[in-house]
Amino acid sequence: MSLIYFGLEFHYTRHMNRFLQAIYLTLCVLSLSIEGGSTLEKEPLMSEQYRKLTEEEEYIIIHKGTERPFSGEYTEHFEEGFYVCKRCDTPLYRSEHKFPSHCGWPSFDDEIKGAVHRQTDSDGRRVEIVCAKCRGHLGHVFEGEYFTQKNIRHCVNSLSMRFISK
Repeated sequence: MSLIYFGLEFHYTRHMNRFLQAIYLTLCVLSLSIEGGSTLEKEPLMSEQYRKLTEEEEYIIIHKGTERPFSGEYTEHFEEGFYVCKRCDTPLYRSEHKFPSHCGWPSFDDEIKGAVHRQTDSDGRRVEIVCAKCRGHLGHVFEGEYFTQKNIRHCVNSLSMRFISK
């Protein structure tokens, strides 16, 4: 992730210290007010208000990575409860939305209203899904596969979520 501000390019790496993160966020906010841009809508914020992530979780949630297929904790998990964002604890999916797609990642055919935001992926072909509150990367959404009557599949990284049983 980089930011061009007054002709200078700033790069974010996961090894920046807190002081540089604060400067980076300040520059993002300034660029929004000066340029009217949408930097904060596109990139997840680095903030103290969110849960501390492991390196692997950060790679997936912040840097939009993907966990290996069939490696996730929730791929074949079908207990009653809710799936919440690993980063900000926003409820994303109910257990009744989950279905066995056998694709290697947890699959849902619906979301909790207003919890998931869709945007074009950087590859320009797929639709990325992110948490509507913190903009943390969840996975991708696919339509037209006919796995369920709703004809939609949210393909979500297990590491992007936590499960809370009923």
